[in-house]
Amino acid sequence: MFLGKLVGYFTNDVAIDLGTANTLVYVKGRGIVLNVPSVVAVETSTRRVLAVGREAKEMLGRTPRAIAAVRPLKDGVIADFEVTEELLRRLIGKAVKRHLLIHPRIIVSVPSGITEVEKRAVRDSAERAGAREVFLVPEPIAAAIGVGLPVDRPMGNMVIDIGGGTTEIAVMTLNGIVQDTCLRVAGDKMDEAIQQYVKRAYNLLIGDRTAERIKMEIGSAFPLEEELELEIKGRDLIGGIPKTIKVTSVEIREALQEPISAIGEGLKQSLEQTPPELASDIVDRGIIMTGGGSLLRGLDMLLREATNLPITVAEDALLCVVLGCGKILDDVESYEAVLMKSNT
Repeated sequence: MFLGKLVGYFTNDVAIDLGTANTLVYVKGRGIVLNVPSVVAVETSTRRVLAVGREAKEMLGRTPRAIAAVRPLKDGVIADFEVTEELLRRLIGKAVKRHLLIHPRIIVSVPSGITEVEKRAVRDSAERAGAREVFLVPEPIAAAIGVGLPVDRPMGNMVIDIGGGTTEIAVMTLNGIVQDTCLRVAGDKMDEAIQQYVKRAYNLLIGDRTAERIKMEIGSAFPLEEELELEIKGRDLIGGIPKTIKVTSVEIREALQEPISAIGEGLKQSLEQTPPELASDIVDRGIIMTGGGSLLRGLDMLLREATNLPITVAEDALLCVVLGCGKILDDVESYEAVLMKSNT
């Protein structure tokens, strides 16, 4: 007991929301210290890491052949083991003071539908990056705790967490998930849908960053009071030269119809499979939306209309998961029941 307190005094424990689009780092006693894009720039010949975070994201679509800007996580899980490890190592190094003898304890949020192999990959990456102990927590539970929902009580709590790679729709009670739908449809799929629409409608090729900007600036799921338009640039597929066009929010709403419909269907499916007593709690308490994808204009209104249930977007929707991980980190013993067990 005394040794544990002594170790805790000399180290800074860390909570990480390791996301497909962004990675957030919370340090015990200091709060959120980092919020950076999950992008790494590597030298193609040696795989040496040149930059991480915002600096690397600036390079997306703008690198020479000798450099590749990559996103090491896909659909919420690790796609490139070595690059993820280096991303974690650099972020942990920025977030905490280096101690020669004592390494930090780390809590990492992961999709609830993660496989044992994927769990092992996250644990190994964090351990190799300098963790002395690694705990995993399902993203929907972390989001619910971050919002302040009473997940430990015998009542239904429902969260829709829309990130970059996954949409997690979960019903929770007594520190566990009763019904969970994990969709590999989220912010990235919305960006891809916009790219495909612009290519099909205008014969214009646009990059990932342009598609993301369109989504954030004029994207919507529900008709707007005043429709918007945006000037964008790309490469003309017919002439092969750069070209500028204007797109409207009406067009982008049409482009986003498929991924948004998939999220709506996932929500209905999850509600259909929820036990009746918990379903009645959800009618009374409503559904909370978290994650960057939930900030798409009118998405809450569309889902509210489709389900006839009270649906609200959480305050600080982007931060809910890491704040929840931070609360768990601050009192691991009390939240032990929500941590994922490993069979490996």
